[in-house]
Amino acid sequence: MIRRNPALGLTLVVVGALLFVQNAGVSRVALRAGVDPASLTTLRVTGTVLVLVVFAALFRPEALMPPTGRLAALIVLHGLVGVAALQWTYFVAIDRLPVGMALLLEYQAPLLVALWARFAQREQVHRRLWWGLALAWGGLALATGIWRGLAFDVVGVVAGVGAALCFATYFLVGEHGVGRLDPLRVIVWSFLVAAVALNVVHPLTRVADGVVGSRASMLGRLDAVSAPVWVVLAWIVVVGTVLPFALELAALRHLTATLVTMIAMLEPIGVNALGWAWFDEGLGPVELAGGLAVVAGIVLAQSSRRPDVVVEPPQIT
Repeated sequence: MIRRNPALGLTLVVVGALLFVQNAGVSRVALRAGVDPASLTTLRVTGTVLVLVVFAALFRPEALMPPTGRLAALIVLHGLVGVAALQWTYFVAIDRLPVGMALLLEYQAPLLVALWARFAQREQVHRRLWWGLALAWGGLALATGIWRGLAFDVVGVVAGVGAALCFATYFLVGEHGVGRLDPLRVIVWSFLVAAVALNVVHPLTRVADGVVGSRASMLGRLDAVSAPVWVVLAWIVVVGTVLPFALELAALRHLTATLVTMIAMLEPIGVNALGWAWFDEGLGPVELAGGLAVVAGIVLAQSSRRPDVVVEPPQIT
């Protein structure tokens, strides 16, 4: 039985969220350098698998042992939906919708997790969970500025809702898996499944060699600085993917999926702050107020559920 440490779990998920925030800026650098979204997704996941497999082979070879039975089915679901489909639908959403709207749709995941816990598992929750979710959702709407230039593209909206479903699946299945398997084993096999699926849909051979070998401007306030694109891509894999995914998955050993997904809602707020600090994008009082509302909603929702309850994903037989 794993002994839960909520303080450690909170630290892990906050650090993971901050790493995801900076990855948004670095990913923009790669995209502006000519790496298309589909190629970036395949590169990111495939590169992550290679790093994880090497690390496991050197330090934790038991993590390379494939899971069996129902756990194997959950890992496949985790990889296809919680990793591959999540990133794919997110890129489609931000390509077809304003980024604020895409983020708002994706970050309905905490509500989906809470609804699953309440109605599928019949978990008793305090009323302040719903107030916290409503406050965080409203604050997210303010912070991302979705009222600016709304464009209701049907494909984009479907992709955004799909991203929310995939994000919720990532945490629900991940929480279930890490309670029975080493987190490294879960993430290795989940990303391996995702990498295979993505290379079938958009193989690495479609990535232009000329782009990878070129240099990229760091954009915004760092426009005068440049770096090789391959270095940018390596940073995205190691610092922007391997570390934050591993940290947030490990956090599920100590916090419930609802809490982890709620805390992860800080990511789009951080991305807005990053846009102001790095890319000189506007950040006015309304956006700041929205960020404070998200933080207040997270704190409110954190205290609403029993800390010893684990939310079960859908049964696979």
